[in-house]
Amino acid sequence: MKDKIMSSELILNTDGSIFHLHLLPHEIAEDIILVGDPTRVDMFIPFFDSIEVNKQSREFHTITGFYDKKRFTVISTGIGADNCDIVVNEIDALFNIDFQTRKPKEKLKSINITRLGTCGALQGDVPVGSYVLTEKAVGLDGMLNFYRDRDTVCEVNMEALFKFECLASDKYASPYIVSASNKMLELFKDAKCRNGITITANGFYGPQGRELRLPINDRDINKKIQQFGYNNLSVLNYEMESAAIIGLSSLMGHNAICICLVIANRINGEVLPNYHENIKELIIFTLNKLKFKN
Repeated sequence: MKDKIMSSELILNTDGSIFHLHLLPHEIAEDIILVGDPTRVDMFIPFFDSIEVNKQSREFHTITGFYDKKRFTVISTGIGADNCDIVVNEIDALFNIDFQTRKPKEKLKSINITRLGTCGALQGDVPVGSYVLTEKAVGLDGMLNFYRDRDTVCEVNMEALFKFECLASDKYASPYIVSASNKMLELFKDAKCRNGITITANGFYGPQGRELRLPINDRDINKKIQQFGYNNLSVLNYEMESAAIIGLSSLMGHNAICICLVIANRINGEVLPNYHENIKELIIFTLNKLKFKN
């Protein structure tokens, strides 16, 4: 018999909603798009035919509605893998834990999770304004290492190679490497997308090789990462959430992928400062891909 989850572990609000997201199980769709910026959720609203849920708690802004007769939920995670640990666990709980009995359900639901974001390119031939589709994500944050079965979804051999070639110091968190859902990769297959390896950094400055006033441990780290390859895939971009989302989703039996708009190229110094319209185009592109997903 499954154990009852204590109130301190599965925290519910007085209205019965999950603690951080403030959502009830019926308020979330099986096709979920995650964005970082809470204001980016509002950019979806003009494209939806109708909105049935619009809630915000802290950095977690959620809408649920219909696009071309298909039900979607869009949730902002805020910045970083730590927030994604909250969001993905609470999304899964909404589907797969009975809030009345506080026990996991006998029949578990598999859902589709797409991270839509922005990134910085690490190859000179990945121009700003283009889309990067993550096949494999390298988590520099160490978050997935706290979960017992992480090796079942991780590329263990690739992790060892990456650590040897790219991380000179043993003071870094041990990296984890996860693969996006094959079904989602096939769904998003498109000439507009460049497939490759994504680095999920645990910060924007030092962890991505930037120096302002503070010197970093390894000034060659980006060069090493840029030169790293595995199974004919190159490292294409930096961002801060995809490895956590894909890793947790894989452990839970969900289908997850990450697609990012390139707004800066770290190699040639190019920046796309006004990318509002580009994000709108990516939103439409993503919704149109996902509306055919069963």
